[in-house]
Amino acid sequence: MLLLVVSSASFGEDPIKIMLFGDSLIAGYGLTQSENITSVLRAKFDKDDITVKIINASVSGNTSNNGQARLDWSLGDNPDVVVLCLGANDMLRGIDPALTKNNLNTMIIKIKKSGATLVFAGMRSPESMGEDYQGQFDQLYADLAQQHSLIFMPFLLEDVALEAKYLLRDFKHPNALGITIIADNLYPYLVTSLNDL
Repeated sequence: MLLLVVSSASFGEDPIKIMLFGDSLIAGYGLTQSENITSVLRAKFDKDDITVKIINASVSGNTSNNGQARLDWSLGDNPDVVVLCLGANDMLRGIDPALTKNNLNTMIIKIKKSGATLVFAGMRSPESMGEDYQGQFDQLYADLAQQHSLIFMPFLLEDVALEAKYLLRDFKHPNALGITIIADNLYPYLVTSLNDL
């Protein structure tokens, strides 16, 4: 039933625009064109006969501050759906979670004001960052999702993080198998977002 609703909404003249707005985790770092998340997601939509255009506006190395600085320009593409997933590089640099939360909050407000439906993907901190940092960082995503009533994917790297067979040799970025898992996990949230249009 859910897919029928989405499919019926996708027969207009223009395809639904989905923008991926993140960092190297979804920018396609170390992957071929056919392996990146854009290609994998497009194949899933094609299989379900849902017409979409996927714009990958992710930039490797971006922090939440970098993302905030370029968001207005990216929203110029007038996406119908934005997948926001930033903060991993903030965590790796030990940036205060309060600053990350503030940056993400500003972006959420701008995206919602643009009229786009937002899918918010969370990140998690490793124990090596310390218990206090980990607690603050992990919680900020759930707090923002609740505050803004967002479609919320709690952890982008669910079933992928710390699994060597799903990661590149740097043990940080997903390989082709890892991207397939991420796409499988993300896809239901995207389907839900299309029904909110």
